[in-house]
Amino acid sequence: MSDTYKKAGVDIELANTIINKIKPFIHTTHIPGVIGEIGHFAGLFSLAQEKIVDPVLVSGTDGVGTKLKIANLMNKHDTIGIDLVAMCVNDIATCGAKPLFFLDYLATGKLEEEVMVSIIKGIVQGCKIAGCALLGGETAEMPGFYNDGEYDLAGFAVGIVDRKKLISGNNIVSGDTVIGLASSGLHSNGFSLVRKIFLAEGESNLTKDVPFLNVSLGEELLKPTRIYIPTILALLEEFKIKGIAHITGGGFLDNIPRILPENTAVSINKDSWPVLPIFKLIEKKGNVGISEMFHTFNMGIGLVIIVEKTDEKVVLERLHQLNEYAYKIGRVIVKTEANESIYIK
Repeated sequence: MSDTYKKAGVDIELANTIINKIKPFIHTTHIPGVIGEIGHFAGLFSLAQEKIVDPVLVSGTDGVGTKLKIANLMNKHDTIGIDLVAMCVNDIATCGAKPLFFLDYLATGKLEEEVMVSIIKGIVQGCKIAGCALLGGETAEMPGFYNDGEYDLAGFAVGIVDRKKLISGNNIVSGDTVIGLASSGLHSNGFSLVRKIFLAEGESNLTKDVPFLNVSLGEELLKPTRIYIPTILALLEEFKIKGIAHITGGGFLDNIPRILPENTAVSINKDSWPVLPIFKLIEKKGNVGISEMFHTFNMGIGLVIIVEKTDEKVVLERLHQLNEYAYKIGRVIVKTEANESIYIK
């Protein structure tokens, strides 16, 4: 008998079946600007409805790292797609951009219909929260490259902003206020360290209930990354935001300095917001130093915005109206000769 692609481990018919099954869900994300249907060689989007004098396209790409390992071990794949969208759209939000469309790349050793559909449904949910269209994607079946049951994800977001409204951080000055927006938990960073701490004794730890978490460890670790797009877009309609930092890999220490002018630094009061129990558990069980914690995790703050001190009160009030847990967590200061960009006290 002759060899076939299917015998080699690639099932094109199943891939087509999955695409047809997810098309109705993808259609629910379509917004004005989407042209054509899923299944073409490229996704099309018109900017005609965007009434912007000097439009700037803003792009971002990311994945969800080894959080995928937890999803596999828990056999729970319905929220990992939300993480994927969040990691990309939150990044472009730091420029003040509104996301327009999203693309995904999903690679696996062997297609499993139920898993794939579950992942895509999560991506669809994330796109709907962010208000962008799932414009297309790629599903690659790669036998021999990934173990059966394993998969990897990458996402790509494109947004738009008027050049005059672009947020760069260049006008941040000493005295400005640093506001933190609460995270839902770990989001999608630090999972290599998390797995080293919690899975050293075996995978069964994931299904054990942890009293002060009110859920099992696995459920806590899989809480999806928050999507801050609706909040940021609402704020931008009313206030001037001078800088936005998405607290991802590298934690506070790497991410906040990325938006600061050379002559400025920030002083953060680590007691100004409630640190979520999962971070206290990681710190204790792993004997992780506080500096390493702030260099790896979001510590309960998923997004940081910087505003003028005079706007501090009204911005916080508006954030609370938007059902955000938001806190004044620090201030911008003049950079000292020590050349530090961030002080956590």
